[in-house]
Amino acid sequence: MSDLHDLQRELHQLENCLEQVQNSWTIDDHESLLQFYVEILPGLIGAERCSIFFVDLRQNNVWLKVGTGLKFRQIEAPLEGSVVGRAVSSGACIVENGLDQRPGFHTSTDARTGFVTRNLICVPVQSRVNSAVTAVVELLNKVHPGGFTLDDQERLLKIMRQLSMIIDNIRIQGDILSVSKQINDTLRGMNPAFLASRNIIAESRAMQEVLAFVRSVAGTPVNIFVSGENGTGKEVISRLIHDLSQARDKPFVAVNCASIPENLMESEFFGYEKGAFTGAVLARKGRFEEADGGTLFLDEIADLPLAIQPKFLRVLQEGEGSRLGSNKVNKFQFRIISATNKDIRREVAEGRFREDLYYRLFSVEVHIPPLRERPEEILPLAQAFLRETCRRFQKQVNGFSAEVMHLFESYAWPGNVRQLRREVERLVTLTPEHGVMTPENCSLELRQKALVPQETKSLLPGDATGLSVAPSDLPDQSCLPAYPLPPGDAPLKVHLQALERHCIATALQASHGSKQETARRLGITRQWLHRKMIQYQM
Repeated sequence: MSDLHDLQRELHQLENCLEQVQNSWTIDDHESLLQFYVEILPGLIGAERCSIFFVDLRQNNVWLKVGTGLKFRQIEAPLEGSVVGRAVSSGACIVENGLDQRPGFHTSTDARTGFVTRNLICVPVQSRVNSAVTAVVELLNKVHPGGFTLDDQERLLKIMRQLSMIIDNIRIQGDILSVSKQINDTLRGMNPAFLASRNIIAESRAMQEVLAFVRSVAGTPVNIFVSGENGTGKEVISRLIHDLSQARDKPFVAVNCASIPENLMESEFFGYEKGAFTGAVLARKGRFEEADGGTLFLDEIADLPLAIQPKFLRVLQEGEGSRLGSNKVNKFQFRIISATNKDIRREVAEGRFREDLYYRLFSVEVHIPPLRERPEEILPLAQAFLRETCRRFQKQVNGFSAEVMHLFESYAWPGNVRQLRREVERLVTLTPEHGVMTPENCSLELRQKALVPQETKSLLPGDATGLSVAPSDLPDQSCLPAYPLPPGDAPLKVHLQALERHCIATALQASHGSKQETARRLGITRQWLHRKMIQYQM
């Protein structure tokens, strides 16, 4: 019996060893083995070159994974019109001879790679999981006269069994990484810390709907139009779209179309070669080249001159263009995010913006509401700007007084988030080190246009309640809700909370239930009052 236990233990150890060996194979190991097959197969079969293509049925093409003297994805073959595509569709081995005497997809590939294809053999690779064709092995130009033979086919088909396991591992591990990345991207897009790092506050329903829409469109490379008033954060949202997209590691190039003189517009976007015009002492990339693979953000797109709009349209349609002073055609591939505070439809209707360019640029619209329509975000944004500004200015300020918070909440903010940020920067600059920001340091426009009582009490950091009620404001105490008093030996915090709740109830009674008037009497903000009422279930 002990011998059986020893054998079982040995079997368990061997199974663990096998699992460790299998788990030690990474996607890089399998890709190295794939490259090894590309190197040895020409010698085994007697061919000049070998290529392995992966099949992508969603994109309706096959693309080069590894090949002799070729780069990754250098060749993408259509499923219809290529020998590789026929091998995928039929699932059968295909031999073609005399290709140098007739045109086909191989002709355009040869012109790009500098190789001459005389004959070839294509062998489909079937998955061990679902028997679908997942790859194609292609060998070019039989060294001996007569072309590829049945013996070559049989030898290759025997090798395909081992290759199919390698390719399945590469594809499945790649899919696992892709799905994991999408999950992480989705979670990151919903992460408050991720949004806060970009000064994005979404406490209002309007902004939560904007962010939900942004998350839904960010993963698709569709052109997006961001609308909204000046200062609402159109570029911030555009950068968020880029950061949530597949191109997040590629460039985000921001251009303000209104700030570029019309005579420099073409050189700014297309670039130029040395000597293309007077003053061109060095060659320079254009914005299209800089944004290749990433995102081009065009702010104030409505100010794009009418004369340059047809050239923009061609770049969008053809995905190519040339620098000034050069005949070389550069290929571009990027997403365009456009923004403007103007009514772009009116610009089209009045002939200042081309209708065909409008439909090319504005596939999806994201509208950002003005700050006055989401007042619950004013103070959280101000706090975020305060932390950022103190860190940038290397200065410590102890927060906003209650009067300043009233000013902020009562003001319409015509300049939106940008104006709020500048106001916070002004207050940090004018407030003494470790001081509290007070109304006299606010801008004149803010003090004049925000209707806030000046007799309210300042709320200092560390103040236990921040509440003050004038004796004349107190109603008959018998009319107030009966809150139980804490026992005498209760902690100080409990007594302070009881006092806070009593003061709020008193002010609410005196204000006949008006939250705005209650907040004024207590010297706190409406938002603070709302939170306290929820805390005390009032």
